[in-house]
Amino acid sequence: MLSSFIVLSMKALTYEEAKRIYESGVEAVIKVLCELSQAIVALQRENQELKERIKELEGRLAKNSRNSSKPPSSDGFLKPAPQSLRKPSGRNPGGQPGHEGATLQMVAEADEVQWHRVPHRCECGCLLEEEPLIDYERRQVFDIPEIKITVTEHRTEIKRCPACAKEHKGCFPEDVRSCVQYGSHFKALVVYLRGYQLLPSARTAELCKDIFKAAVSEGTLDTILKEGAEHLEDFMVHLKEQMIHSRVAHFDETGLSLNGRNHWLHSISTTEATYYAMHPKRGTEAIDDIGILPEFQGTAIHDGWPAYFQYEQCWHGLCNAHHLRELIFIKEQLNQPWANEMIDCLLKIKEKVDQAKEQGQIFLSDWQISYWRHRYQSVVAKGYRANPWREESKTQRTRGRPLKGKARCLLERLDYHQDKVLAFMSDFDVPFDNNLVERDVRMAKLKQKISGTFRSSIMADAFCRIRSFISTVRKQNLQLRDAIESVFSPSPLMPLALSKT
Repeated sequence: MLSSFIVLSMKALTYEEAKRIYESGVEAVIKVLCELSQAIVALQRENQELKERIKELEGRLAKNSRNSSKPPSSDGFLKPAPQSLRKPSGRNPGGQPGHEGATLQMVAEADEVQWHRVPHRCECGCLLEEEPLIDYERRQVFDIPEIKITVTEHRTEIKRCPACAKEHKGCFPEDVRSCVQYGSHFKALVVYLRGYQLLPSARTAELCKDIFKAAVSEGTLDTILKEGAEHLEDFMVHLKEQMIHSRVAHFDETGLSLNGRNHWLHSISTTEATYYAMHPKRGTEAIDDIGILPEFQGTAIHDGWPAYFQYEQCWHGLCNAHHLRELIFIKEQLNQPWANEMIDCLLKIKEKVDQAKEQGQIFLSDWQISYWRHRYQSVVAKGYRANPWREESKTQRTRGRPLKGKARCLLERLDYHQDKVLAFMSDFDVPFDNNLVERDVRMAKLKQKISGTFRSSIMADAFCRIRSFISTVRKQNLQLRDAIESVFSPSPLMPLALSKT
């Protein structure tokens, strides 16, 4: 009883208590030693678990946009100092030689010329009015004329046949459908402000009132967006087909709020087009409903989200920007040297690929690929030695899979998906990272930050269509204003006809 009390109370033995146990005989001493040994082992295990938990919590606090997938907006006032992995180029900051500037230059023919006459009389008293002009000095002012809405009235003739008395009417233009309506220029401006500049409806209405003297309601602005989205139905069908048949496509998703509930904006991007779609789900159900990745047979670039790997009819390439951020975390927070070696290995391979591209090569030599794969595998092996698998990790948890830790999980991904991680080395059409689609997704997040959340699925779908069109037009270097204006014309512009993706 005494020994059990001592173990449970975790008090140090006094001299009298120790003597009493000793005098109780060998069995009593052995029993106390065994109980104390079990208690020590239990405390050591608990201590180790608490250390790991503390390290995990410290790791969570240490995560930021530089060493994890957290967005920069989550850094707050503890924003980390920028530490780029890029090597210095040696060039001076600012515009480089050969860069086309945007300096304001005089034009040959001005839209309006204003003459400023010399005084009528010279200081000596001589009249100058009739003297011939010997030269003039020019200065040009670039400005915007007063902006106002012009009203164009359309009238159709009505005539009666003198022979049979049948009445005949002229036809209004196809885009003039109502007695009173806004024209395509105004509608295009609304779509530009709402879909590209991402202004909220209230501020757009204020701008129209202040600049154009047009008192337009927010409901009318939404109606214009819906109309533009309806006209883009054929465009979205063709865009989807183009994405399915692309050589390389980038996939990503981000959370957006719709009517107070979290939804997911899915983005599929190429260098010449962008496809957006909103869905309540993030994983396989959403991907199947969107219908691009299930039929895609090119190379899909994405992050390590497990849902992507289920589609085996296409090739896959993993985003190494994600890997670099995770490796930075393991290097700085877990102090594991192999992470720095892997960062160096990935960046060196990227450097070799970039150099080969600059020299006009379309692939690396076999010995180069073999060398870098061997170096990559040796770093992974070092990582495994630093993060051995522990069988007891399963017994420590009451449910779920055993905890592997961030480093072990990353190692297994780098190991099992080696071909996907190094896809950019084997195929020069495959990029090193997934930044293309992440830039496209960032604009949608910016929309939510500036304009707020979506109130209805109709407006969310309208935004996806309009933003898909605008992003595609910008990627193909077409005139955005003319392209948007064509959406409200009888023959909308189809930028995909010029695409070579």
